[in-house]
Amino acid sequence: MSIKSDKWIRRMAAEHGMIEPFEPGQVKRVNGEKIVSYGTSSYGYDVRCSSEFKLFTNLNHTIVDPKNFDTDSFVDVKGDVCIIPPNSFALARTVEYFRIPRSVLTICLGKSTYARCGIIVNVTPLEPEWEGHVTLEFSNTTPLPAKIYANEGVAQMLFFEADEICETSYRDRGGKYQGQTGVTLPKI
Repeated sequence: MSIKSDKWIRRMAAEHGMIEPFEPGQVKRVNGEKIVSYGTSSYGYDVRCSSEFKLFTNLNHTIVDPKNFDTDSFVDVKGDVCIIPPNSFALARTVEYFRIPRSVLTICLGKSTYARCGIIVNVTPLEPEWEGHVTLEFSNTTPLPAKIYANEGVAQMLFFEADEICETSYRDRGGKYQGQTGVTLPKI
């Protein structure tokens, strides 16, 4: 298995629609204003989060249960920023839609700008032949409110190409998160 470079990422985006919309370089300013960068990097792709957020709330005092998730545990927020309360979390989705090739496994890591502020980004691997908008989880590990910026870089995708094609892809087994387009809550 090998990690793929910026040249490979640009080719896969152009020829196979692997990432849409796609930015072939690094965007660090918008309208002259500094932003948290997004786009193609040396060995990855920095994704943006959309302006749709689901902010966790404990107002209903329910138990967080992945097998029986209470949708009332979230408040929908739409905007250029999302303020996450102390020791809480929010869900969002990427601006980018992904189509992962059958020979590729994609791993997501948070950007250092957020990590250095105590904001952790968690995403499970994007498996071979998975496609959709990626649901992002932002954990605010600090005792203070934390701000997430929409339409700016939040995490980096790393692409690993296998030496051989997998026998069964995410699409083959009918994965439950295939083709997701919004902020997607847990399914069982």
